[in-house]
Amino acid sequence: MTATMDTLTSDIPIPKELADNIFITSLDKIYNWSRRNSVWPMVFGLACCAIEMICTAASRFDLARFGMEVFRATPRQSDLMIVSGTVTKKMIPTIVRLYNQMPEPRYVLSMGACANGGGPFKEGYNVLDGVDKLIPVDVYVPGCPPTPQALIHGLIALQEKIDQQSILTAPWYRKDTPAEFVPVPVLGPDLVDLRQLDLIRREAAKPRSAAGPSAVAETKEPAEPEPAAETTG
Repeated sequence: MTATMDTLTSDIPIPKELADNIFITSLDKIYNWSRRNSVWPMVFGLACCAIEMICTAASRFDLARFGMEVFRATPRQSDLMIVSGTVTKKMIPTIVRLYNQMPEPRYVLSMGACANGGGPFKEGYNVLDGVDKLIPVDVYVPGCPPTPQALIHGLIALQEKIDQQSILTAPWYRKDTPAEFVPVPVLGPDLVDLRQLDLIRREAAKPRSAAGPSAVAETKEPAEPEPAAETTG
């Protein structure tokens, strides 16, 4: 079989009715085309943004046009996690555990201001200021809460990202760069990222003097009081 700029010639006879339905492409395009049109999100909602995600799957917006209407109830059959809502420090260990149970290739879409950066609860003691602190995020959808149209725009952006990937460079196919297992954070006075546990231990083991001159309190002898001025009558 030989190919030119405009025609394709072959020794095998091709019926005339099928001649216009044959095209040459690459394996990456076929692979990405099949994945981008069969993304299975996970049934996973946290707060008010989950209501907008549910509306996106309704008949008015017709998410089935993009092949993403099959929401799965288990992470082992999903390849997209939509973090929709406020991420509390009590919930993030479960989110990380669900992410680790998803097979490769897997993607994360952060939906709403709370999932992106904490939202109006950023200064709170119980809210994580961004889910990307612990799991990698591929697409951010702003808004409080985002509309279903905004979520669909984010899903289209994810499809465009999938179109640019290659089997040769994808991390889940490379033996030298295996997929990173995200450790489940530990609850305490604050979240502890186990990936930085060695750094935390080194900083805690440093003496107080090694922290810098600002950390050491300077002690000075009190100055002697000046004598009172004499008055003459």
